[in-house]
Amino acid sequence: MKPPSPDYTRRKTLFDRCLTVYGRKPVLEALQASGVQCERLHLARSNRPSEILDEIVALASRHGAEIREHDRGALAHISRNAREDQGVAADLRWDGYLQLDDVLGQEHTHPTSLLAVDGITNPQNLGMLLRSAAAAGIGVVLPREGNCDISPLVIKASAGAIFRASILRCATLGAALVRLRERGWKVAVLQADASQSLFSPLPSSPRVFVLGGETAGASREVLSLADERLFIPMENGVESLNVAVTGALVAYRARLGGTEA
Repeated sequence: MKPPSPDYTRRKTLFDRCLTVYGRKPVLEALQASGVQCERLHLARSNRPSEILDEIVALASRHGAEIREHDRGALAHISRNAREDQGVAADLRWDGYLQLDDVLGQEHTHPTSLLAVDGITNPQNLGMLLRSAAAAGIGVVLPREGNCDISPLVIKASAGAIFRASILRCATLGAALVRLRERGWKVAVLQADASQSLFSPLPSSPRVFVLGGETAGASREVLSLADERLFIPMENGVESLNVAVTGALVAYRARLGGTEA
């Protein structure tokens, strides 16, 4: 079999590191966001002329993006949401949107604290969590499997902060945590019945704080990889917090590292 050309390999690597956003308003807002680069704009041939489409095309052209037209079936394959793509999708990248392996390969520049999500299925919760992480300056490990994907609802819930967030993609969280542990990272899982407070002093070490899903919490696989299990102290009979609120607390705790909060 003939090996792929260097140009094909380069382009595949580039688009593997792009986020595909769909829907007219989400695409327009993304193209207007500072630091976002549009690599490719996808349009349905059946689109009727409109002002917002003209604006999208003009902005994509300024980005130097490749502009492609497709039949509806092909565009639905790209957007993975035929009912909501409105005939538009765009492949976007920004400095903070990477593969986890890219960061792990930068031995002297990777962060010392990360937040990871395990089974968050509500787009609004994920969007608000990404906004909190962006505000705290903490990267989020976002597996493609087991969590909701980045959709217009996620982007809307983040109020645009997603394009300023550091998002590290991986296939599955379990495999990602194994790689992190092999490189000396501690895995700290949030669990309601844990015995150690999130706000207690922690040993100085690179650490990934794992936040479980809305109903089931962290998965068995993730719990089996935990070096630390932490709880959030609560008073007045309150048993739990919304996962997005918990994410904000964890993101700012992660920013403190091993010191006492």
